[in-house]
Amino acid sequence: MALAKIVYASMTGNTEEIADIVAKKLEELGHTVDVDECTTVDAADFEDADICIVATYTYGDGELPDEIVDFYEDLADLDLSGKIFGVVGSGDTFYDYFCKSVDEFETQFTFTGATKGADSVKVDLSAEDEDIENLEAFAEKVSEALA
Repeated sequence: MALAKIVYASMTGNTEEIADIVAKKLEELGHTVDVDECTTVDAADFEDADICIVATYTYGDGELPDEIVDFYEDLADLDLSGKIFGVVGSGDTFYDYFCKSVDEFETQFTFTGATKGADSVKVDLSAEDEDIENLEAFAEKVSEALA
C-alpha cells in the first residue's frame, strides 16, 4: 500500500496524540505510516510519501509553533504533485485565532501542487470521542483520495 508521512509539532502532547490517532487508522486501512516530530525531519521527506499530513498546534494569538516554522517555510519550495495532503491540529477556543496554524499549513500545501485529500480537523485542546471519530473519518477520506 501507500506510504503516509505524518509530521507533527506538539507542546503538551495533544497534537502528538492527534497524529497517533490518524496514524493508527491509516495503518488499519493498510498503509505504511511514518510519524515524526517536526524537528527530526525535513519537509523534503514528504517527496518519498504518497500521503503527506501535518499535525500542528497553534501558539498564543495564532502563531505557528517556533519548532515548525522552518519546516513550514521549506514546504513551499517542494513539488508534491501527485501526492495527497491533509492537515489536522489542536488549539484553544479561548483564543481569537483558533487553530490558525492548521489553516496556514493548508494554504502552504496548495503551493506544492499536492491534492487536498480531506477537510482539516481542528481539535479544542485534547481529542474527545467526537474528535477521534472526526480524525478517523479524515484518515479514511485521505486514504480514499489516493484511489
